[in-house]
Amino acid sequence: MREYEGKDPVVIERGEGAYLIDSEGRRYIDGVSSLWVNIHGHGVPEIDNAIKKQVDLISHSTLLGVTNPPAALLAKELIDICPPGLKKVFYSGDGASAVEVALKMAFQYWQHKGKPGKTKFVSLRNAYHGDTLGAVSVGGIDLFHSAFKPLLFDTYQAPSYYCYRCELGKTYPSCELACAGEAGNILEAHHEEIAGVILEPYVQAAGGMIVSPPGYLGRVREYCDRYGVLLILDEVATGFGRTGRMFACEHEGVTPDILVLGKGMTGGYLPLSATITTQDVYDAFLGEYEEFKTFFHGHSYAGNPLACAASLGNLEAFRKYDTLRNLREKIDYLEEELKEFNGLKHVGDVRSKGLMAGIELVLDKESREPYPAGMKMGWRVAEEAMNEEVLIRPLGNVVVLMPPLGIPMEDLKKLVRATYNSIKRATEAA
Repeated sequence: MREYEGKDPVVIERGEGAYLIDSEGRRYIDGVSSLWVNIHGHGVPEIDNAIKKQVDLISHSTLLGVTNPPAALLAKELIDICPPGLKKVFYSGDGASAVEVALKMAFQYWQHKGKPGKTKFVSLRNAYHGDTLGAVSVGGIDLFHSAFKPLLFDTYQAPSYYCYRCELGKTYPSCELACAGEAGNILEAHHEEIAGVILEPYVQAAGGMIVSPPGYLGRVREYCDRYGVLLILDEVATGFGRTGRMFACEHEGVTPDILVLGKGMTGGYLPLSATITTQDVYDAFLGEYEEFKTFFHGHSYAGNPLACAASLGNLEAFRKYDTLRNLREKIDYLEEELKEFNGLKHVGDVRSKGLMAGIELVLDKESREPYPAGMKMGWRVAEEAMNEEVLIRPLGNVVVLMPPLGIPMEDLKKLVRATYNSIKRATEAA
């Protein structure tokens, strides 16, 4: 905070496509999608027009006991694009709130099913699910979460699927997905007290763009089915095309019991999130008025008409621009270009899924020794990138690339080249 106070912030006034424009007229490629929320770029006509049309009708009314057209229409469209079996939508305003909903919903589900002992959760190390207390309780990044430990509920923690720094000391694929096996061991021993497993499918984003090995997600789904535990997938970061499919769980044909969405849901325009679940989970909350089986949870702006209209515009843009199909060429290009980063002296690991990429910087390549925090190497790279008209935000020693899906190929090429040059300059100057 002291260092932040000593610098003049970049003031972003406008956005055009993949570019952010500051108060002095300088243009920067939005290399992290304005913290992973922007999908098609800035100034998308389909989203702009949807919001303008809705604001002339009504900007907000409660979703408690009544509804509104955008909220109802969006729920239908979400179910249409979600993995099969997901049927019911619960709206919130941000990803962390939607995670809180998922945790409470899973807990209460088992109370209604006559299994009151199922009160705990399994989460992963290196996980990030938001900054509210329930979300922090199932998080696994000490830097973000350890200060609040006295306020948190206990969970069972399974190993991260962090192959580069495997905490089990194994190597993929000879490991035979031992990290998933550890989660299975926890469920085998404690399933009578476990309500759900929560994880980020395929990419632990805030943990450092950690990409899971193929088969991991399907294996955990199998364990949840075997031991009668709900599977909660947090796709706040990975949803809406980021990994090359609309949802990351589609890569392995997995349907969770509860799906959590946020960030890119409105294309990066307005706060909106959703917790989507199965008919079975929904039915557990049905009862007569005096039974009070309902889900007592609500947000003032849940199902906000403007936000839901923006989300409808976002999905319209997906269809109009054939976003997912056109993404293939960009993903292939990024994967190929990232191979060159491995030749840099201080790049230890390069990992990506779709247009989500992490480049892990190390002080020593052979030993994998990380840069000490005081060197702020990730931020040095980000500062170098600004000189090449690119805005990125690192996660410690991991340089993150997560551009809008709609980024033109020429701008993607500029982003990748600028990042390569910035890493080279910053690490060689240290």
